[in-house]
Amino acid sequence: MEAAARRRQHPGAAGGPGTQPGASSLQARHGSVKADEAARTAPFHLDLWFYFTLQNWVLDFGRPIAMLVFPLEWFPLNKPSVGDYFHMAYNIITPFLLLKLIERSPRTLPRSMIYISIITFIMGASIHLVGDSVNHRLLFSGYQHHLSVRENPIIKNLKPETLIDSFELLYYYDEYLGHSMWPCFRHGKYVPFFLILFMYFSGCFTPTKAESSVPGTALLLVVPSGLYYWYLVTEGQIFILFIFTFFAMLALVLHRKRKRLFLDSNGLFLFYSFALTLLLVALWVAWLWNDPVLRKKYPGVIYVPEPWAFYTLHVSSQH
Repeated sequence: MEAAARRRQHPGAAGGPGTQPGASSLQARHGSVKADEAARTAPFHLDLWFYFTLQNWVLDFGRPIAMLVFPLEWFPLNKPSVGDYFHMAYNIITPFLLLKLIERSPRTLPRSMIYISIITFIMGASIHLVGDSVNHRLLFSGYQHHLSVRENPIIKNLKPETLIDSFELLYYYDEYLGHSMWPCFRHGKYVPFFLILFMYFSGCFTPTKAESSVPGTALLLVVPSGLYYWYLVTEGQIFILFIFTFFAMLALVLHRKRKRLFLDSNGLFLFYSFALTLLLVALWVAWLWNDPVLRKKYPGVIYVPEPWAFYTLHVSSQH
């Protein structure tokens, strides 16, 4: 009788002092899930990285080139241009590929943060679509991209002068708000984009040293991928955002290395692409270090000229 009373007062006695039988099994399952995530290693996503690199080059880098190549008569200035259609496709395909990349991550990533980042990216890219469309049409009217809005010959003589404020507002939406969608980065383009890549990168680790290698197909994609990110960093004026992301990745690699975790093939591909980008940006800045006109357009400590500013100043002006 006394033993039965003690069991009624302490129902967890049979399963150990102060424990619930269901709780211990739940903790065991939770621990096994974490162990499975740590042990899983994703194969190299050749299809996603190839499509990602291809659409970046065709739809983003190739957008202004297509506008120069296709006859202007095919796309009147008061209608969407071929570059605008490229931009629309980019705004749809890029979020889709990012979501597919997250789906293949061997680690469970914070879904709410992923969804908010994707939504913010689409909103910022859509704002940039409108501003960029008008900006490229101004080039056909003599707008000089290497000059500020008020210093451009076709802008500074507008009457009434309040029209100049309207063009500056358009420039703000295009270059600042549309590129960043984040108040902390005045020139930061694609903050949600880099945040998603970093969160994906945080799951690209394996406890097996032998699996920390880059296949030959990945090495073939490193050069075009790194070269595109060079264009993104310089044209989008996002060097601060890029260098912050790169050093955050480097710090994460060193931290995980202490825990005997190594980058898998996908993580190495992304890390090598960013390392190549940093090298190309350094070479680009060193080449144009003493350019007086570009120095005036990009004052301050961080000097990273835009490729299209270089094009309008040194290439198109000669033709």
